[in-house]
Amino acid sequence: MYICICNALTDKQIRSMLGEAAGSTAKVYASFGCRPQCGKCVPYVRNMVRQHCACAAEAEAEVPLMAAE
Repeated sequence: MYICICNALTDKQIRSMLGEAAGSTAKVYASFGCRPQCGKCVPYVRNMVRQHCACAAEAEAEVPLMAAE
């Protein structure tokens, strides 16, 4: 599904870049060499970034820590 019509970015494209974008909406756009035009997509991309960060933090919290020697 298209998330950003102005830049022709789909949800799959955006999701594929979330790990590389380091938790920033602006970096998501920059990774595609563009920036928001009309701005209607920004809340959706921001939400995708937040969900990705929350899932990454949750996954990190589930990794058992090694006991200190």
